[in-house]
Amino acid sequence: MLVLVLPQGSPHCRASLAGAPSHAKLPPAVRGEERRRRGGGKVSRYLLETVHRPLQRTNPLSVTLDLSRAVRPAVRPNLSGLTRPQLRAALVDAGAIAPDKAKMRASQIWRWIHYFGVTDFEAMTNIAKEHRAALAEHFTLARPKITSRQQAKDGVIKWLIEFASGVEAETVFIPDVAGSGALCVSSQVGCTLNCTFCHTGTQGLVRNLTAGEIVAQVQIARDDLGEWPAAPDGRKLTNVVFMGMGEPLYNLDNVADALDIISDNEGLGISRRRITVSTSGVAPQLHDLGERTGAMLAISLHAPRDDLRDRLVPLNKKYPIAELMAAVRAYPGLSNARRVTFEYVMLKGVNDSPADAKALVRLISGIPAKVNLIPFNLWPGAPYECSDWPAIEAFAAILNRAGYASPIRTPRGRDILAACGQLKSESEKVRASARRKAAASDEA
Repeated sequence: MLVLVLPQGSPHCRASLAGAPSHAKLPPAVRGEERRRRGGGKVSRYLLETVHRPLQRTNPLSVTLDLSRAVRPAVRPNLSGLTRPQLRAALVDAGAIAPDKAKMRASQIWRWIHYFGVTDFEAMTNIAKEHRAALAEHFTLARPKITSRQQAKDGVIKWLIEFASGVEAETVFIPDVAGSGALCVSSQVGCTLNCTFCHTGTQGLVRNLTAGEIVAQVQIARDDLGEWPAAPDGRKLTNVVFMGMGEPLYNLDNVADALDIISDNEGLGISRRRITVSTSGVAPQLHDLGERTGAMLAISLHAPRDDLRDRLVPLNKKYPIAELMAAVRAYPGLSNARRVTFEYVMLKGVNDSPADAKALVRLISGIPAKVNLIPFNLWPGAPYECSDWPAIEAFAAILNRAGYASPIRTPRGRDILAACGQLKSESEKVRASARRKAAASDEA
């Protein structure tokens, strides 16, 4: 039996009952369905077959579906998020460029996108007009929407970027960091790790960001800073750190592709030596990260022993400190010229004692490393306080005497919640809640 389910009053459906008998002459089974339909039920069920075969032969019941308004246009791929091999393949697969010209055209397009920062194929003046039209038909270069832009008193800029409906992440530019400017990018919307000192961890994971969405964060910063073409000299944005929302090693494929694009010297041209990936300690992925990306490594450590780290960084229960440190020591390319950075947030009365500092020295002994001491940045509802300044300085002194550089990170962007550990896309959660309410209302 074929049952066609049609939402009552759907704008995409017209029911044509031409030739059908009146309600009074319908068989009981059909009359019951008709009464339920007219009684305002949420769903009408038309029994098109085997209900009354003699009636069907003489007076067929026909239903015509009008899906013209329901069909959504195909989404054009964004070329900004494709690696060089992916770009060449996409051009050929779409029929936009002949296979024998794909390598040359891909190089031209690549330079327009990632060196000149264009967002319109018509700007690609060294590509034939018919080819530009074919590219515009099959692809896009559009940037994601900037939901909000905030600038702190100290010059830090924070963007809330909407990648899709209800899918937002924050990106932060920190100027004048030891003569450089660092862009803190997100790799996920939200996070699964629930580190107790981190605001992002209170949001929960929405989804991974694509390589294109990660690259778009760099492009948006370049747009805002007016740094196209992406020449290497005199620019403000010199470094990229994967220290925004999310755990990069739980999105390694997209992070690796994005890093290939960002570091390409014919495009954005940010050296791999100036790209740092920070992880909370996904130990089994560290080797792959080093092999695939050659990025500088930062470990979000925050405690020198398991019982404390279990509380601060719950991932430690899965990958304890001994396993993590073994993976760090085996990180590809680790040397005095490519030191690992251990990040250590200073929490008053929790992990800031001289005994904790001495335990940290023993833990990292023999590893080419430096330790970034991060004064805790408050956020609404935070369960911790920042260590007192004398305690931070005493902690740093112990590390320095042991031969480890231990700069105390100057808090930046606190007044707009853009400092380390403060990122969270609140608007995403509000909108998700609103969408759920709207969906429930539609179903009622």
